[in-house]
Amino acid sequence: MNLLLIDKEDFISVGRIVISGRRFLQLRDVIKPVCGDTLRTGICNGNTGKATLLEMNSDHAVLDVVLDTPPPPPSPVTLVCALQRPLTVRKILHCSLTMGVKKIHFIHAAKVEKSYWQASILRENELDHEIRLALEQCGDTVYPEFEYHTRFKPFAEDILPELVQKSALALFGHPRAVLPVPPPPASGSIVIAAGPEGGFNDFENSALEAAGLTPVTLGTRVLRSEYAVAALLAKFL
Repeated sequence: MNLLLIDKEDFISVGRIVISGRRFLQLRDVIKPVCGDTLRTGICNGNTGKATLLEMNSDHAVLDVVLDTPPPPPSPVTLVCALQRPLTVRKILHCSLTMGVKKIHFIHAAKVEKSYWQASILRENELDHEIRLALEQCGDTVYPEFEYHTRFKPFAEDILPELVQKSALALFGHPRAVLPVPPPPASGSIVIAAGPEGGFNDFENSALEAAGLTPVTLGTRVLRSEYAVAALLAKFL
């Protein structure tokens, strides 16, 4: 935990918080601060700052906080990602959020199992847990936005072109593409689309190009989905 992520509900008075549960156990058993130590902290969707430990009891800690620094700037990337198996979704979530992505569209594709849409990772409580872990890791406070599209064609024809029109650059990974990933634009948003394990099929590739995305290659090696996402996002850090 590189940042103690707090909520409005943690405050017991102005500038003073009490934490318990998972965050307290992380403090007590991993970070092991002593009274007077300071920790990096931040409030959900707000500023970051410092927290000073005042008390460490058996099941909670009391800290004074000062929140005077804006969170790190977001990534310019909007990620469009075919829904993966739950374990891979977790990896892509952590990768994307720690790299600053704040908008993710999960979409269906021909090689996406329909059962993936029922996975527990998409439920609010479990998703929130993963988001908080990722934000704590990278020192951010701002929650991402998610949209879910269970039908590929309506998304590609009705929603994706508008995203592309508003962007300065729009790309998707394609195993037979010849163009490398271009350098980031000087300004403006970026749309990156990543396919499922096994890639988009020919119809989907054509639909992505019709919507205005350029197919690009990461080289001759075949990458797992989570590694392909990481490699693409790293180009625009």
